[in-house]
Amino acid sequence: MKKRLLPSTLALALTFAVPATVLLAQSAPPKSAAQLQADQIRELEQFLAVYKKVKSSYVDKVDDKQLMEGAIQGMLASLDPHSGFLNKSDFSSLQTQIDGEYGGLGLSVTLEDEAVKVIAPTKDTPADKAGIKSGDYITHLDGKLIFGGTLDEAVEAMRGEPGTSIKLTIVRPGRDAPFDVTITRAIIDLKPVRWEVKDRIGLITITGFSEETGADVVAAVSSIKKSLGGKPLGYIVDLRSNPGGILDEAVAVSDAFLASGEIVSERGRDKRDIERWWAERAVPGDVTGGAPIIVLVDAGSASASEIVAGALQDHHRGLVMGERSFGKGSVQNVLPLTRDTGLRLTVARYHLPSGRSVQEGGIKPDIQVPQLSDPDYKKRVAIRESDLRRHLINEMQDNAKELEEDIADDPRFALTAEQLKAKGITDFQLHYAMETLNRLGTKTMKLAEKPVKGKAQN
Repeated sequence: MKKRLLPSTLALALTFAVPATVLLAQSAPPKSAAQLQADQIRELEQFLAVYKKVKSSYVDKVDDKQLMEGAIQGMLASLDPHSGFLNKSDFSSLQTQIDGEYGGLGLSVTLEDEAVKVIAPTKDTPADKAGIKSGDYITHLDGKLIFGGTLDEAVEAMRGEPGTSIKLTIVRPGRDAPFDVTITRAIIDLKPVRWEVKDRIGLITITGFSEETGADVVAAVSSIKKSLGGKPLGYIVDLRSNPGGILDEAVAVSDAFLASGEIVSERGRDKRDIERWWAERAVPGDVTGGAPIIVLVDAGSASASEIVAGALQDHHRGLVMGERSFGKGSVQNVLPLTRDTGLRLTVARYHLPSGRSVQEGGIKPDIQVPQLSDPDYKKRVAIRESDLRRHLINEMQDNAKELEEDIADDPRFALTAEQLKAKGITDFQLHYAMETLNRLGTKTMKLAEKPVKGKAQN
């Protein structure tokens, strides 16, 4: 990160001696191309001077590759939390994630004050089944302190051969002491879409946006209809703890539920250069035939998840329910440098159909529903984009870190986790969504079946 230096005493004296009106009148003219080039040369000379000093004077010998890679990583890390250099191992890992299968625990993590912090576990992965939660800090891996290391090193250590185990030491806000969790690695086969039918409601869970996610959602809707022998009461699209993925697949999923209209726009450095994506299905209507939809989101729903939830919310096509989402409104491109290295670089911000950005603030649910079945939900501090260092600022939003509404006294949300468990409710947000959809779906079906006066009925 570039440091801001205090001006010299002489400079301060000169500044205070000159009237403000004169300072405004004598503002420096724009630099010429030659002056800009000279500045660049001076900066490069400074870099080379530091490089030579480190090579000659550092306490241990360091090779050129280590210094250059460190300089590149530092440069990109100074930009935003999502840009970075991909060495051979990182490049291979990223491709594996895009393909949708790797050996590991199933965690989305970030680095906060040199500590590894959990954004969210992926549903039904070893980390999720072991009870790892959003907001947990991982301090040790197999007893080895990882504080102060890089995020890539921690992620690499947590990945490994399926069937092998690793011990995580967890610090959880609200608990007095750290505790250990031993987790067995597994193939994280991110089949991005799962479906099931409960009480005549189609439940579609999307855990990530890798290749073919859009096609899998269309197939899931078809399978739900086939399973029921007709239309369900409605659909629940579960995007909770979904960290995102490929932009095109977010567009494809949104397209499946929208008959027409804009889905998302991408805006780069030049604000006049706007690329837009639209719902373009040839079949009139959407694949659900207009059935009611509820979209579930939480603090772990990020990026591509927010595109889908925001598009359906803006077009009034679905009711968004749950907790405010993560708030990642930027787009990264992977730019290859060699055959096995590259850059992950933030190249644009995305905007929803209404023109709003989710950066920092996330998607605010139409109906806020806390996860009451989690006994720690009040103690846990959810991590979001606005908590990350050097995150992009949302200039369109007055209060990016909008506080959650106070729902402590809402009678709908008065039961404890123990009381819910006694009733057989292990996922309160899903339970509440199903109850809501049951009412909506039943009402919609009754309206559809109601005879229209003045017309003959078959």
